[in-house]
Amino acid sequence: MRLTTKGQYAVRAMVKLASHRGGEPVSLKDISKEEGISLAYLEQLFLKLRKGDIVRSVRGPGGGYVLARSAAEISVGDVISVVEEPLNPVACLDDDAEVCTRADNCITQNIWKGLGDRIKGFLNSISVEDLLSELEEASGSAHMCDIQSR
Repeated sequence: MRLTTKGQYAVRAMVKLASHRGGEPVSLKDISKEEGISLAYLEQLFLKLRKGDIVRSVRGPGGGYVLARSAAEISVGDVISVVEEPLNPVACLDDDAEVCTRADNCITQNIWKGLGDRIKGFLNSISVEDLLSELEEASGSAHMCDIQSR
């Protein structure tokens, strides 16, 4: 099981958005330039993030995107769940999966469910604000991918 660049880039973009603490809109062009993420890719991600009530768009001159709620209220799990496919370690746990014919007597299903719950719990325990604080503590030239894992 592996997160895709969708999840990685979306989390980086959310931290970049949160770093503009004045609450002023940030353009995707600026995020693209600062984070080295394709503008077209960011547009796709932000469409999902907007639909997921993670960000709001601001139109007009000086427009762009702002967080839909405080960075402390947005977990990494929130961001990942909006842009990624389900993070279940096995397909039979997905909501849209066909009913497994062995579900009633599958000895390993509880292991996979427990693993999935722990992954989701971990991602939900870290807020965008936590990552922003970690970034601010790191050197000024650090990028999100340079920060040590927790």
